[in-house]
Amino acid sequence: MPVVNYISWVTLAFMITSSVASLRAAPSMAVYGLAAVFLYLLPAIVFLLPTSLVSAELASGWNGGVYKWVSEGISAPMGFLAVWCQFAMTIFYYPSLLAYVASTLAYVFDPSLASNGLWTAAVIMVCFWSGVFVSSQGTKSVAGLSSLGLIIGTLLPGVILVVLGTVFLGQGNEPAAPMDSDHLLPAWAGLASLVLIVNNFLSYSGMEMNAVHVSSLRKPGREFPRSMFLAVALVLLIFILPALAISWVVPASEISLTSGVMQAFDAVFGQFGLTWMTPLLGIMLVIASLGGMLTWLAGPSKGLLLVSRKYGYLPLGLQKLNKHGVQQNLLVIQGLITTVIALLYAFIPDVSSAYWILSVITTQVYLVVYLLMFIAAMRLRRIRPDHPRGFRAPALHLLCVVGLLASVAAMLIGFVPSSQFGGGSTLQYVLIVGGGLVVVGLLIPWLFYRFRKPSWKSADPELTEAIE
Repeated sequence: MPVVNYISWVTLAFMITSSVASLRAAPSMAVYGLAAVFLYLLPAIVFLLPTSLVSAELASGWNGGVYKWVSEGISAPMGFLAVWCQFAMTIFYYPSLLAYVASTLAYVFDPSLASNGLWTAAVIMVCFWSGVFVSSQGTKSVAGLSSLGLIIGTLLPGVILVVLGTVFLGQGNEPAAPMDSDHLLPAWAGLASLVLIVNNFLSYSGMEMNAVHVSSLRKPGREFPRSMFLAVALVLLIFILPALAISWVVPASEISLTSGVMQAFDAVFGQFGLTWMTPLLGIMLVIASLGGMLTWLAGPSKGLLLVSRKYGYLPLGLQKLNKHGVQQNLLVIQGLITTVIALLYAFIPDVSSAYWILSVITTQVYLVVYLLMFIAAMRLRRIRPDHPRGFRAPALHLLCVVGLLASVAAMLIGFVPSSQFGGGSTLQYVLIVGGGLVVVGLLIPWLFYRFRKPSWKSADPELTEAIE
């Protein structure tokens, strides 16, 4: 029998939080002042809450993550589709995250490097391949480093922002943004406001992803819901409080959405003569981003591997495990794709616009996971009502319906062109996004399913058990 490297439920909560929460969006939300609370709480109620409660019930009854839930609730092919979409989303997530790391590091060493494609490409490749190496050492290594990244690079900087903001108000200064009841809701700007609210749904995506590690808990049925609830609380605090703190100190007209969180920290520190701390905070933010990358590396590819070993959906070469029971070949394939995208940053000046469209496509693909998960949860409650569950979500069907409607709304909004599209026609944009969704989210997994071979199924149950 394989040796299980157990982790605590608090560590798993930190992994979940690390994969979702970030300070990157704080400056852009600070522009809305007190209304930022509404812009985060509404999506939390209609998307974060259903996702968290539903995945807590599913994980407490079925090990293995979203692929297991959808396989049991709908069918094995749909389980493969769900985990494929979860995996495919990450392919373009990593370069985006690491490009942010590159710009943050540039701010620390030399701000002019932020627009240097070679610098961006080099940082992406070095960081990603380092992450592949760490992930190949097993779940316990990932858990420790991602938790450390969350504490050092997200929680601590967030606390510093909130403390300084509170001190600023305590000194008798008026908040830069109005904090009265007239500003609880954002100004309505039609479709643009709807896009803003729905886009915040996706700020919470990934809460279910680390359920694949539920078997690393000693008492999964009791401990995973605890992990999820602690993660929900931490995510909300990390998103809301730092954004408010920035809005207290920095006027909205002075918040740079392009320079982002580093400029916001610099402005806050400037109020207290602490600008020397800005580079230090930049390094801490980088640590947080790398910790978040590790949790995404460890989750979706592990889920894809398990379902492929059981049902033979991937060639044997992609199913190979290293001595730590980690899907190293899948990680290497991801690394090669990430390297190609990194090189595009280096040699194609206007790659950002095209890359942004690819990011929209992968977001659409990821929403397929949530549609399948909510449908599977409702069916499992109906067809397997007596199956042991360590946690039962209250009003499960209502939660699933709300989650389904929120996911559909987010998917529809994804077809609305953004200003980043560069003025192209709406029809062209819809065709590109829709075509990408069909190819990446449906055609490629269908081809794997269509041409699968019986010989691709794992003949060694212990190896399959090692990654459950």
